[in-house]
Amino acid sequence: MSPSALPDNQNHNSDAHFESDLNLSLCGLGVEYPPFLVGPEALETLANRYYPPSAALKKVLSINRYTGIETRAAIGDVDHPLVNQPNAPSIKELNSLFRQEGVRLSVNACKKATQEWGGNLDDITHVISTTCTNSANPGFDHYVVKQLGIRSSVEKILLHGIGCSGGMAAMRTAAHVALGSSYRQKPARVLVLACEISSVLVRSELDSIDEEQKTRVGVCLFSDCASAAILSNGIGEDKSSRPVYDLLGWKHQIIDDTEEDLGFDVDPLGWKVVLTQRVPTLAAAAVSPCFQDLIQSIPDLQQSDQPPNAADFDWALHPGGSLIITGVEQAMKLTPEHLRASYEIYMNYGNSSSATIISVLNKLRESEGREQVVACAFGPGIALEMMVLRRRNTGASKTLTQNGTHEDSGFNGASLSHDQPSSANGVVSPNNDSQAGSMPSTTTTNGVNVNETTSTNGISTANLPIEELD
Repeated sequence: MSPSALPDNQNHNSDAHFESDLNLSLCGLGVEYPPFLVGPEALETLANRYYPPSAALKKVLSINRYTGIETRAAIGDVDHPLVNQPNAPSIKELNSLFRQEGVRLSVNACKKATQEWGGNLDDITHVISTTCTNSANPGFDHYVVKQLGIRSSVEKILLHGIGCSGGMAAMRTAAHVALGSSYRQKPARVLVLACEISSVLVRSELDSIDEEQKTRVGVCLFSDCASAAILSNGIGEDKSSRPVYDLLGWKHQIIDDTEEDLGFDVDPLGWKVVLTQRVPTLAAAAVSPCFQDLIQSIPDLQQSDQPPNAADFDWALHPGGSLIITGVEQAMKLTPEHLRASYEIYMNYGNSSSATIISVLNKLRESEGREQVVACAFGPGIALEMMVLRRRNTGASKTLTQNGTHEDSGFNGASLSHDQPSSANGVVSPNNDSQAGSMPSTTTTNGVNVNETTSTNGISTANLPIEELD
């Protein structure tokens, strides 16, 4: 039941082949966003309240209007006390907030995943968690397990230092753990958890923009979320269990000499985003060779004379930014429809770092789609995580939505736009329906170029300026 490493003289990057039936499945997914959705105006409101005008700040606020994000999920609105103090919150204050809000979101996400799975919490054998917005000891997973009522002896692993790729790295780690249990002929029910609280880092990022006079775009992208999944090796599983996805194979690799391009640096006031101009290009260029290696390592995908190409799959791409999404779309010759779930999550909730990928997978399974799915994410390193999954139900199904309700959902041709209803303070009601607007064909704002918008299948995309410009 474990992948067997086989020599490959033709491609040194293809270092493992997977067995035809790993018997690994995701049996439940849960996503919990906080109740507030803030529009681009929220950042401008805080900037104007606490910081003097400057060239760098002006450029960041211009970029903020053209990220393609209509609303971002946040634990509070623009008037939240923690971001309205005279100074940016300390790491002690950030930790206290995470201990409260992060644990609460995590518990709710886990409850949704376990509810869909339908099993007993006593059957959870392992908990594998990740976050890059908290580093306290014991980790937040300790408190989540305690509040859920899972036995204290459950085996826990908390992953750190992997940023936006954390959700996929946690699933990959869970798969290896479950395969180890399969080898021992023991059941494995692994609770995978990712949680990020990024919104309260806004003042720290604005401090750096003001003091260093650099264009830091992380402050325009990130949001809050917790997501969870139950991974099973099938041994002893109740026959009534209905898996959502089967895992067919996965791959992890590091793009050489990119440590300085993408990161989340430790700072006295929390963490600071590192994101250079090179990231979208590096990411897009790395996807194709990784995809080819992974496809070749999965026997189930080698049944015909013609190996599958990227367009034969639905794609659950971590929406790190609009240039990353459109870059991968172009590099892999995809259409926006292939990436519909990534676009929807990005536009409606923003980039919630490690917690986002499970949210994208959750959104993807709400609508009709292709049988196989490629999940992909990038993290510090630059690390590339990729996984191939098989849907158990390729048709639209009634599933738990982001707010825990049931509905049928499909891609409605939404566009990466910036015209949305919002209040004066930048807070958008979670129940408001965003109106898809149109982007100008070419716009220059304070030297920031927004390139021509193209439309495929009624879905607009744009080369938007989300990279960091010095």
